Amino acid sequence: LSVRIIQAKNIKSRDLLSASDCYVRLWLPSASNGKLQTKTIKNSDNPVWNETFYFRIQREIENILELAVCDEDPLTKDDMQFTVLFNVARIRPGETLRETFALKSEKWESLEVEFWMERIPGPPEHLITNDVLVSREVCCLEVQVDINESRKYLKEGKNLVLTVPASHERTQKTTEDTDTFYFHCVKAWEPVLKVRLQVTGTIQYHSSYCLLISSGTKTVKNLIVSILHSHSCSHFFVYRMCHCNKLDVRLGYDLCHEEQEFLQKRKRVVASALKRVLHLERDLHGHEVLIAVMATGGGLRAMSAMFGHLLALQKLNLLDCVTYVTGASGSTWTLADLYENADWSQKTLEGPLKAVKEQVTKCKLNLMSIDHLKYYHKELAERAKAGHVSSFTTLWSLVQEMFLHERPRKYKLTDQRKALEHGQNPLPFYAVLNVKEEKFSTFKFREWAEFSPYEVAIPKYGASIPSEYFDSEFFMGRRVKKLPESRICYLEGLWTNIFTRNLLDGLYWSSNSNEFWERWAKDMVDIEKHSPEDDVTTIEPPSCLSGKLYEMFQDIMTKRPLLGKSHNFLRGLEFHKDYIHQKKFIEWKDTVLDSFPNNLTPLQKYLCLIDVGYFINTSGAALFKPERNVDVIISLDYGLGNVFKQLEMTYKYCKIQKIPFPKVELSKEEEKNPKECYVFSDAEDPRAPIVIHFPLVNDTFKEFKEPGVKRCLSEMEEGKVNLENNCSPYYLIRLIYSSENFDKLVNLSKYNILNNKDLLLQAIRSAVERRR
Repeated sequence: LSVRIIQAKNIKSRDLLSASDCYVRLWLPSASNGKLQTKTIKNSDNPVWNETFYFRIQREIENILELAVCDEDPLTKDDMQFTVLFNVARIRPGETLRETFALKSEKWESLEVEFWMERIPGPPEHLITNDVLVSREVCCLEVQVDINESRKYLKEGKNLVLTVPASHERTQKTTEDTDTFYFHCVKAWEPVLKVRLQVTGTIQYHSSYCLLISSGTKTVKNLIVSILHSHSCSHFFVYRMCHCNKLDVRLGYDLCHEEQEFLQKRKRVVASALKRVLHLERDLHGHEVLIAVMATGGGLRAMSAMFGHLLALQKLNLLDCVTYVTGASGSTWTLADLYENADWSQKTLEGPLKAVKEQVTKCKLNLMSIDHLKYYHKELAERAKAGHVSSFTTLWSLVQEMFLHERPRKYKLTDQRKALEHGQNPLPFYAVLNVKEEKFSTFKFREWAEFSPYEVAIPKYGASIPSEYFDSEFFMGRRVKKLPESRICYLEGLWTNIFTRNLLDGLYWSSNSNEFWERWAKDMVDIEKHSPEDDVTTIEPPSCLSGKLYEMFQDIMTKRPLLGKSHNFLRGLEFHKDYIHQKKFIEWKDTVLDSFPNNLTPLQKYLCLIDVGYFINTSGAALFKPERNVDVIISLDYGLGNVFKQLEMTYKYCKIQKIPFPKVELSKEEEKNPKECYVFSDAEDPRAPIVIHFPLVNDTFKEFKEPGVKRCLSEMEEGKVNLENNCSPYYLIRLIYSSENFDKLVNLSKYNILNNKDLLLQAIRSAVERRR
């Protein structure tokens, strides 16, 4: 593809005292790692460039060329005049296309560009795709440096700097004990190796050398690079490694092999349990219902109450009927604790409950003791040295571990596979959101992500990796830097990451839920206005002064000051030319950027994972995946105040996204005086699960200590559980519970399940009949 930037017309100056100093910046991330630009034409509102740029493109992927007309400013950030997004698919090989991109403004500013495309002869590139993401052919360039020469330079205070601009690694420097370097590149990009001699600690370079490595190169031995400054030589051994064909990222929307195997084993356990619980006369024979427990977040309150809920399900013999259990934020602590024991659901939960009570009621003043601070510092330093991404969330993870357990644990997420190998427990999922580091609120852009003992996945893209690979570095679906799996405390820090909120998130949540969804619906309409069939999109920033003020305000409102970063396992993957039309992608298409592939997650260096509570406090996204085919959801809500808010928001979200989910509508009386249990179903849509909702309310527990057993006068105090939001002893920021308050919360949760046994069984029986 050749792109000739011809000229621009009627460019209004953003400077007060002179005409524009214009240049055009070109960015085609599917063909190059970097951005290119024309020369700057000084003091002209009608600049003429006539400069041509060349790109080698793959026509099976989405190629969106970004052309930005900019006004150079030597003192401040360059002003953006306007940006054009052009879909290269409009150009046919062998044809010339001349386009004038104009703004519909008073002056009709315009940019004139000429495109030409020709086919490159040769075998077709081997692509791997799920029709949304595409992995291209990757090669690995190995550069071996003479270690003795390298050490000599280091003693002289100089580094050899190796750069391959088109590679994932880009730049690497020699060290005392490293003589081999690897650069991973898209094979078709034909990388260039640059070698420079740098004075350590400065940006001063003594000399440089460039080498083009063609895609056909296999081995270049004894390549001598003369370092002009010292008139000495360094010997490099450059190897073209065999192409990296095997993918470490799984591209596909189906369930992974391990989960499918688990389901077969769990099905037998569930069938036997359902037959017992429902007193069935005959076996289900393929009509087993798939039941899931879905818990919200809520800090210590969620962790404590969930133990009570699960204990009650165990007493009703319903725990063996559950196939999936999902958690978010505080409820992930419960799951992480339980799955440390491979047979937790087969044993009474009284023991784990006792251990949790001991921790929740204990003083936490020693969390910041000198000894603990030394330990945190040592752990952070060791992780950074190993290549892990360091952030405030990493420190939070260590503090949280001491808060919950008082000691380091070697326990990892993949250790939970032992609890699943015979189908003896439900399969757990831990919910989290991936957001933008800046420029966008969580409301405008977020993507559901899920962690399980088997895989970490972002469902929208149909991409997942084995859980033990999560900390490693990836490029184009390949694991290019292997790091060992982290202890589970570091994942718990991500799942409960409450520190990465920006100010705009807070403003969104200051309104009521109706206003929230009105804004949401408006955004969805705006998304649909940008049709994927529109090959050209022109974007004009606000005017000069208002634009700079807007940019400053946006930065303040959307910057996440305590950012949590993780290596992005989607990095480098590209989009299929028809990705926007794929049904599986459309099911999760719910943000303002989904039609703009250059701005989506595969182009980001890091994932930014935060607590789901900053969008909807639900862990249900994993259960909405149609391949899981969930029949019954036992919804455990740990919110204070409006106890239906999160479920109502979940329903509205599913309605907009066309995800099967029963209608959630309540009368004003029910909202004012909520009951212990509600059943929601959709008789017209058999795909919609039956939802059995347990809000955190104190209704008949005030008068009954057990179902059917009234409290005597001396026991009435035990039935008084304060759930009045800010005044409650279970308010989110309270980090220690009294023994009495802990018991009250657990007993209330347990009672509400036990007292609604009949509703539970009736809903499950209905699901069995529907399956049949």
